[in-house]
Amino acid sequence: MLKKEFTLTIYTENKVGIIGRIAIQFSRKKINIESVTGSPSEVSGIFRFTLVINESEEVVRKVCRQLEKQVDILKAYYNTNEEIVWQEQALFKVPTSEIAERASVERLLRQYGARAVVIRNDYTIFETSGHSEEINGLTKALGKFGLIEFVRSGRIAIIKASEGFHKKLKEFENEEVSEMVENEFLDKQDKIFTM
Repeated sequence: MLKKEFTLTIYTENKVGIIGRIAIQFSRKKINIESVTGSPSEVSGIFRFTLVINESEEVVRKVCRQLEKQVDILKAYYNTNEEIVWQEQALFKVPTSEIAERASVERLLRQYGARAVVIRNDYTIFETSGHSEEINGLTKALGKFGLIEFVRSGRIAIIKASEGFHKKLKEFENEEVSEMVENEFLDKQDKIFTM
C-alpha cells in the first residue's frame, strides 16, 4: 500500500471534546496527524477541521467512514494535494539590526512574499503564507540572519472541483422541523426533533 499526503476536511457540530474524539480515531490506527486546523465554517454552528496525514488511500477512506459514524460529525472528505487549493501561514521574529544592515534580507523577504507586521527596535515580525516548501525555505534562509522565533499554522484548504459541503450545509440549516417532541426527563435546553 503506497502512502501519500492526504488532506481531510471534517465538518462537525461545534461541541466540546470533538477534537479529542477525532484524534482518537487516528491514534487507534497509529496514524500521525501532520497538521490540524479548526475554524467555523460558512454555516453558523458548524465547525470545520482540516487535517493532513500521510497514509494509503484505502486506510484514509476507512478512517473517514469511521469518523462519519460519530454523532457530532456531519461529513468527512479526503483529497490529494492536486484536488485542493491550500496554504499555510507563518510568523518570523528576526533582529531588526540584521534587517537594517543587510539588503539581502529585504530581497529574501520580497522573494517569499513576506511583509512586516510589527517593527520594534529590538526585533521585527514578518508574516507570509504559502506551501510547506516555501515556508521551509524561508525558515532555513532566515536562520542565517539570527531568527529569534518562528511559528506556523496548520494547513487550510478548499476543495477545487465542487461546491463543497456548503450547499448541503445550507439545505440542512434551512430545513424546517416538522414536529417537536417534549419529554419530561429532558432539560428545558434539550429537545428531541423528528422529521
